[in-house]
Amino acid sequence: MYSRTVLDHFANPRNVGVIENADGYARVESQVHSDLIDLYIQVKEGKIAKVRYRIHGCVAAIASSSMTSQLAMGLPLDGAAKLTAEQVAAALGGLPEDKRHCSVLAPRALRQAVEDYLRKSPAYAELVPVSRRGRGERWPGTQKSQVRAQPSDGLGVLFVRWSALKG
Repeated sequence: MYSRTVLDHFANPRNVGVIENADGYARVESQVHSDLIDLYIQVKEGKIAKVRYRIHGCVAAIASSSMTSQLAMGLPLDGAAKLTAEQVAAALGGLPEDKRHCSVLAPRALRQAVEDYLRKSPAYAELVPVSRRGRGERWPGTQKSQVRAQPSDGLGVLFVRWSALKG
């Protein structure tokens, strides 16, 4: 039913724990089961330096969290935020069809922890989110001309400087 890699990551999960004063944090609960993950990241020079997590879940959720933590180490923030459940499942040697939904928690928590870090980062302190790709939303008070050529955080969020909102 499970691959050797899944069973290894379940029996010997990597990077379990908490990072005190983490640069980014997220808690994600499953919409399907009672699975829950708390994920912490430490960032150095724009890359994931350390990932720790605490997970309550099934074999697939625990193994996926362990693998996600390993895959994320050393990735730039945008690469970590783009890590998918499919990539995690593939790195584990696959998951049974009825357990694939369990592999989404850790990548989702990683993405949210990166977003948490970016919200707190001094580099983004004077930037506000304008829209998410595909949603067409704008931050209240912005004009179309104010959102051209905006920097992106790599997560699909466009930003505009506070000064553009004041004008």
